[in-house]
Amino acid sequence: MQLGYAGWPIPSGGDVPDGPAQLAAIAAAIDPHLVQHCADVADRDALYSTAAARTLVIAANGQTWIKTSAANTWVSLWEPAPAWKPLTLASGMGPGGITPQYKVVGRQVFMRGRVVKADDTVLVGDGQVLAPVPADARPQQLCAWAGGQSLTGDPVTAVCRIEAASSVVWFSQDGTGTTWVDITGSYWID
Repeated sequence: MQLGYAGWPIPSGGDVPDGPAQLAAIAAAIDPHLVQHCADVADRDALYSTAAARTLVIAANGQTWIKTSAANTWVSLWEPAPAWKPLTLASGMGPGGITPQYKVVGRQVFMRGRVVKADDTVLVGDGQVLAPVPADARPQQLCAWAGGQSLTGDPVTAVCRIEAASSVVWFSQDGTGTTWVDITGSYWID
């Protein structure tokens, strides 16, 4: 007799005396349908590299994968957001009260923080490099978003264009400058 979608063998009739063998068959049939557990990616690969496709594994931090083939190929179903990392600023630049940081989530980069000139003078002119883009956050093509100081007063002065390729570059709308720039924005790596 078989039970459920998994076709779990249940001893019945003449099979009842073979209980231990039948229990082993039940365990073998159930095992691929259970959620497996591991400490991290290395532990997952060590424990489940030979597991069947469709094996579901959850790490201690909640990261969840499903195996997509008999080979050791996994797809992430969920992973915790990575921590923010400090963004190294270009020479002559400094943090403006909110620490410049970035993080890469999948194929998307998020930046936040404020940048000022280290000597507390006004940022003036187009094309000033605020920070080099970290290697793990470099896009395949130029990405741009609006940055700014404030939307009060004259927004043409305060709003700027931020570009990222190999560097985070600031472009003023009218060239009169600003005391700080908010680099908060996001872009895709690919």
